[in-house]
Amino acid sequence: MAGWTESTGNVWKNMHAICQRRMSVLVVEEVLRWTMRLCGRGSQWQHLLITSVKHGSFPRRQLVHIWATRQRHTCLTRCGADSVRFYSQGGTHSDEVEEEEEEHLSLSTEIRSAESVPQQRYWKSPFMSGLQKCVSPSDVLDLTCQYAATHRQVSNCLTHMWSSTKKMSDEQRRYELQLMFEHPAFDKLLQNAMNGAWHMRIEDLAYSLLSMVNLGVPQRSRVIQTYLRTCQEKLNDFDEKSLSILASCLEHMESSPNVGALRDGIRLVVEIRLSGIKTVMALQTMMRLLGKDVPLGLKRKLEGKALSMTDQFSLPNAQYMISTMATMGFYSKPILNVCSKKIIENLHGIPFNRLQTVLHSCKELHYRDSDLLTGVSDYVASTLDIWSKKQVLLFLSVFESLVFCPTALLEAFAERTIANPDALTLKDLLCVLKVYSSLNHDLKHHRQQFLDGLSQALATYLPKMSMFELLKSVYCFCLLGHFPSPLLEQLLQSSTLEQCNNTASKFHKNLERMFQTVDLCLRLDRPPLPRPLSVHPSVLGDPAPSSTSVKLSLSQGLHSVLGDQAGTMLQEMVVVENVYVIDGVITKPLPSQTPVSEVREEQSPAESSLRIAVICASPSEFCYGTSNARGPLAVKIRHLKILGYSPVLVTDKELQSECDEKRTEFLREKIFPEHQSVDTEPKLEQLGP
Repeated sequence: MAGWTESTGNVWKNMHAICQRRMSVLVVEEVLRWTMRLCGRGSQWQHLLITSVKHGSFPRRQLVHIWATRQRHTCLTRCGADSVRFYSQGGTHSDEVEEEEEEHLSLSTEIRSAESVPQQRYWKSPFMSGLQKCVSPSDVLDLTCQYAATHRQVSNCLTHMWSSTKKMSDEQRRYELQLMFEHPAFDKLLQNAMNGAWHMRIEDLAYSLLSMVNLGVPQRSRVIQTYLRTCQEKLNDFDEKSLSILASCLEHMESSPNVGALRDGIRLVVEIRLSGIKTVMALQTMMRLLGKDVPLGLKRKLEGKALSMTDQFSLPNAQYMISTMATMGFYSKPILNVCSKKIIENLHGIPFNRLQTVLHSCKELHYRDSDLLTGVSDYVASTLDIWSKKQVLLFLSVFESLVFCPTALLEAFAERTIANPDALTLKDLLCVLKVYSSLNHDLKHHRQQFLDGLSQALATYLPKMSMFELLKSVYCFCLLGHFPSPLLEQLLQSSTLEQCNNTASKFHKNLERMFQTVDLCLRLDRPPLPRPLSVHPSVLGDPAPSSTSVKLSLSQGLHSVLGDQAGTMLQEMVVVENVYVIDGVITKPLPSQTPVSEVREEQSPAESSLRIAVICASPSEFCYGTSNARGPLAVKIRHLKILGYSPVLVTDKELQSECDEKRTEFLREKIFPEHQSVDTEPKLEQLGP
């Protein structure tokens, strides 16, 4: 008996110690909860708590729980909501919390019993069998009037409603969604969804939120905000798939305190669980959600994770990864190169929209892979018949924005246009002119036919064209060295020029620049027109170029080159025709001619000497990967040749990448190619039309 008493006493002592420890934990959690209630988002207390977690004071798994508890009591109370029938925000937040906790206690038994039901019996239940037959949101709502749906079935209803609308046309979808919002059972379904949010499985919770957002339920409504904060509190329990679904949903949601708080929470979870992510799609979804504000250190971790999974990249993964990196604003050449290679190998299996997305993402990232761009261009050109006119024009437009000349596609489309130029609308014609004039592609023997066809097609739209459209088309034709008289005459009429003077001031500089180019082309190219035409000075503005400084590396190189050239003279930053700036003009006497300093006044420099115009151009003034000058630079070269100059082009990169001796040798070879052997003499590409 005494032994039994002693044993009982020990048990009670142990139980007492356990209770004390449990009470202390509960007290600590309650203190933390109230601390986070009182502290603002950027407070020192929050910083202290997170810092403590990072240094091991709390288990890592508690990090998001502590953070989510604080967000429950701070962010949510600040979040406004629209008045959308029953599911608008109502009552106080504390009332909602108490109701949810009571419901959790009363329904816990029901949930446990429901989870024990075999999956096969669940999907063969009368409700689920009826749900599979529904083809619209209204059908689903009618079904909910016949049966009392469980929490899981509510989630299935929302998901099925969303998936059914994805198969509809835009017009039908709008009509069905209107019927859905007007259906009397829709309010009840969302009420059930809101009441059961806490009791749903994690995957159902994520799918339900995604479905409601995609169905158009107002994002600041009470039901959406309830789901957002439930996700905050259960974030530690989300697996990879559920996190991916949640991230996909948040990616398209408007900014709000709850959305921002959940994004921050996912960022912490992703960083902690990064090494455990197993699928490429899940990684990409996380990356898109994290966005451009991700610290560089985390971006590097994501890059390393992606590179470790490159052997898993499917074709869709490769396409999606490029757009994901554009969404993040993160340039990783190793990843982009892997994706490009995968796409090049499977071009025939990629539909138009995805190809367009890849090209636009490359533009956003300033990523240009010659093999990828050439491969897409050649593929589209070889399959031109399967693409619509609009699709081909979109391809051309994105190539032009990438400063890439798709030679094969330009040739193929020119032949199609020559065959039927009238098939192009005014918008199409303006797009074609912009692309071909900007890229300055020489169509050789097709050139005249192509330009004549475009100008004749445009002439039919003259009565409908605005002043700006007319000016833009004439400007592009001038870049191409083509001068259609009907368009020029219409543009240079006093009534058209008057419209230009009345245009808003913010557009004036652009209009003046285009008029200056038209004026220069009329004066220097001297096209054969039925009657002489000129641009009125009122629309030319001040053509004087802005002052530019001498490029030191080029100046030093030119002086070194001319040090051993007798009788030559160098002028720097020369302005020609009050428009064109030449970095350096080298004047060298022609053979059997007197030195430049002794040339008679009546003898022009062009007749007595060789004038070499050295122009330092930026890489953006050339088509990517070539020495082919783009439109404005090509016109400058063409006009300098007319004025008697021999243009020599160098780039900033060529000057900066060499030491002084190599730079001098490089300039000498460019400026005086006669000093080179015949084998090493570079071929000068035709830069004008």
